Amino acid sequence: MTCNNPLDAALLADYWITASDDTSIEEHLLSCDHCCHRLREIAQLAEAIRDLARSGSLLMTVPDAFIDQIAAEGLRVREYTPPRNGSIACTVSADDDFLIGRLTADLTAARRLDLSLCDASGLEHTRLADIPFRADAPSIVFQQPIAYAKAAPSETLIARLLSLDESGTEHLLGEYTFHHTRTIPTA
Repeated sequence: MTCNNPLDAALLADYWITASDDTSIEEHLLSCDHCCHRLREIAQLAEAIRDLARSGSLLMTVPDAFIDQIAAEGLRVREYTPPRNGSIACTVSADDDFLIGRLTADLTAARRLDLSLCDASGLEHTRLADIPFRADAPSIVFQQPIAYAKAAPSETLIARLLSLDESGTEHLLGEYTFHHTRTIPTA
């Protein structure tokens, strides 16, 4: 299968995600097996990513609508909102499906945000760089992998919300400490 004028993968992904009714794309797909096959692959990839995100297995930022949707479907969401520059005690149960951390901060002046996850000594272990955000939102919400949290020993996680300016200089918007206590017995 070949195509003399293949549709760009980003265009096909946008077409699939938005359920566009672009007649030029539809006409091309009706006459092109190659691009139709690529669209099916994109749809399968999108579904696999959606399934992975809905499994609670990813460390990622999520919109409030995602939390609302999974809660409406009956999935159990454990959520913690430590105060800015403060701490909170937290845990998970065997019945929890998702673990959410909500970090409140003034985002109005931010151009770019990074979320730095550190151990109890402040050593960074993971960074989510250039995370999506709305400047008018009161918080950033992230999902911690639930399988990890269920198996983790009692430990402390420090989340740092960093704003980066045009020169790449970091500005700490807030530090949030999660004191996790293991409550699920080891097998």
